[in-house]
Amino acid sequence: MKNLAPLLLLMLLISCNEEKVQPQIDSSKVVGEIPSHESWNSKVYFSEDGKLKAILFSDHLQKFEQRRETLLENIKVEFYDKKGKNASQLTANKGKVDDLTRDMYAYENVIAQNDSGVVVKTEALKWRNQDQKIVTDKFVSIKSKKEIIEGYGLEADQSLNNYVVFNPTYTATFSNSDKKK
Repeated sequence: MKNLAPLLLLMLLISCNEEKVQPQIDSSKVVGEIPSHESWNSKVYFSEDGKLKAILFSDHLQKFEQRRETLLENIKVEFYDKKGKNASQLTANKGKVDDLTRDMYAYENVIAQNDSGVVVKTEALKWRNQDQKIVTDKFVSIKSKKEIIEGYGLEADQSLNNYVVFNPTYTATFSNSDKKK
């Protein structure tokens, strides 16, 4: 027993050194930058001069500081007019926000609609923060109570009350008598 005590003391002294053990990281799983912030079931409010402009809902949000962008999954954006009334909303499977310009990009199954019944469908669009316009060069389909327009390229205000399709491929208009039939 007496011989065992010095041996245990020696082993204890050898094991207590200054070297810190670092965990092993599988670098094959890490691709690119890791998000600086990440959240689930997020709700982000956007305001200007104390007035609510929009609310962004996202199932998954990842903010990347170096790339200066925020990636979004399963998004919904509610846009509000100057009176604070919900004027339109946009949904998409994926999105991205440029953190420098505050421009938002929506991808995959993008649907924008307003309270007047105008519905815009496309696979990708951009909301420009500077002028608060919705733009795309992709195929769009717009349906309203008055017309159906399909084509390539769109510019619209965020309330979808004023819009232009640049290269229309199909148009149909409805008169009041068409609605009664």
